[in-house]
Amino acid sequence: MFDAVRNNKKIVQVFLVLIALPFAFFGVESFRDGGAGVDVAKVGEVKISQQEFQQAVREQQDRLRGQLGELDPKVLDNPEFRQAILDDLIDQRLLFQEARKRHLFASDDAVRQAIMAVEAFQDNGQFSQQRYEALLSAQGMSPAGFEAQVRQDLALQQLAGTIGRSGIVSQRVTDKVLALQSEARHVQEFVLPVENYVAKVKLEDGAAKKFYDENTEQFRTPDQAKVEYVVLTPESLAVEVSEAEIKAWYDGHKERYQQPEERRASHILIAAEKLGKDKARQKAEEVLREVQAKPAAFAELARKHSDDPGSASQGGDLGFFGRGMMVKPFEDATFALRDGEVSGIVESDFGFHIIKLTGQHVAREKPLAEVRGEIERELKSSAVARKFAEAAESFSNMVYEQSDSLQPVADQFKLKIQRSDWIGREANPAAGVLGNAKLLAAVFSDDTIQNKRNTEAVEVAQNTLVAARIAEYQPASVQPLAGLQATIEKLLVNQEAQKLARADGEARLAALQSGTDKLAWGADKVVSRMDARLLPPQAAPLVFRMDKSKLPGYAGVDLPGKGYALYRLSKVTPGAALDTARRQGLQGQLRSLAAQQEVAMYLSALRARYKVDVNEKALASSSER
Repeated sequence: MFDAVRNNKKIVQVFLVLIALPFAFFGVESFRDGGAGVDVAKVGEVKISQQEFQQAVREQQDRLRGQLGELDPKVLDNPEFRQAILDDLIDQRLLFQEARKRHLFASDDAVRQAIMAVEAFQDNGQFSQQRYEALLSAQGMSPAGFEAQVRQDLALQQLAGTIGRSGIVSQRVTDKVLALQSEARHVQEFVLPVENYVAKVKLEDGAAKKFYDENTEQFRTPDQAKVEYVVLTPESLAVEVSEAEIKAWYDGHKERYQQPEERRASHILIAAEKLGKDKARQKAEEVLREVQAKPAAFAELARKHSDDPGSASQGGDLGFFGRGMMVKPFEDATFALRDGEVSGIVESDFGFHIIKLTGQHVAREKPLAEVRGEIERELKSSAVARKFAEAAESFSNMVYEQSDSLQPVADQFKLKIQRSDWIGREANPAAGVLGNAKLLAAVFSDDTIQNKRNTEAVEVAQNTLVAARIAEYQPASVQPLAGLQATIEKLLVNQEAQKLARADGEARLAALQSGTDKLAWGADKVVSRMDARLLPPQAAPLVFRMDKSKLPGYAGVDLPGKGYALYRLSKVTPGAALDTARRQGLQGQLRSLAAQQEVAMYLSALRARYKVDVNEKALASSSER
């Protein structure tokens, strides 16, 4: 694939439903009116049904779990999270309607290039039609449906990208922001440690008991349980595939195992946009004469002259590719060459190419021996999916109907009954399947605790069912004061000492600001907004807000649990010149922020243009499901 094509087109790679645009991952089906039920929102004439909204929530939850591991369910299902999902859906609808109004669309070539750039669809670095179709089939998608979805997402990216690029940060603003970021502030610190005031604290009689009585809930030990549990997953189900089944599948799907003709080529690209069309053609003709004079030096000449950054360093090598993978003029010229032959000048949208054919793979049918493993895995996957669907229903019924023991279901499905240590009601992702909030709610339900019954079968992750029962139970209790007396007294002493440190610090700060400076300041610290590691987190914002026009300047800040800190700002100097990479990185961040702001403002304007109605009652109802 041409890297020049990818760079010039600025196509963002996509994988199945994971589209780079944050809110563009729900597919073309999302723009049709949803099924039955009350709609969560309406954007212009397009509705967002509860079914679509719930699907979007589940997909985003699965995506985040895949990226970040198992998370606390409260993080993935709260009003803020669900509102963000709905806002993304609304933004997507707004962009879709505006793109349609402006007749924006992605060309066949752009769709093809985007799909072929997806690593998941590649085999040994080259696009594989068989792998593409197999992955889509596994997701229940057809090539036509997926390509329509990619076309839609590229159109939305085209609109959002155009708006984002309109966000311009002037050089003057950039220079000022960079200067502020690198500005060096010379500060000295004087800390009043909380330990220095502990001896001055005298607690009243009964202070610990009073605090204990007023804060009883802080000392409550929650109820705990040790549980037995069984886990049903597809991996726990044994499935075998016979040779006859593999052979029958191969014979019935031979069209999938046809390997089309492929060719390997190297090229030298002279980009038209770089020199202008006439000068680019003239240079290409000069390079062609060099190639014709020294055919064996093609790779060296490609490294020297080619404007394709991806292949130039490889001597122009593009690897093997089939028909439909390159732009048509390039493809036609390549497939007309004989092995080792060099083309003339070939013009495409990207400039002028000189092509050398370096290898060929003739069309052939892959033998069964070559694809046997692939077929076996696919058949096993399908069989396990079917078997798990059947087993899941039976598993759920058995743990409910034979609720006094997990042994029958363990025997039926050959599962191991596992036993936990003490666990509480609070969800904890680190606890694995027992960290699931829904399962813990079932474990600590009255029915499970009092009647010693199995929980229902709970889906703690995709295709993972768990049933549990309590083996041992400890009810909640309040720790006695006797064992907490010393701890509470130490806490109260430290709190009072912190108050004394703050009062002393504020008094000293007032004296400093009135012109009396008799403190033994610490060593000079040089800090900047880019590197404030020498300051406590509480102090950094304060130091950078100090007025540099009146020096020395003074400020103080409370350091909870540690005391009080005073700061003396003595000098502010321009920061050292940033190296090119650091400067470009910061400029890129500014441009990105400007682009985000432009897109946000544009979406806000679209919300005013297209009527957006949110059904708050339906949204709240969907969150309770």
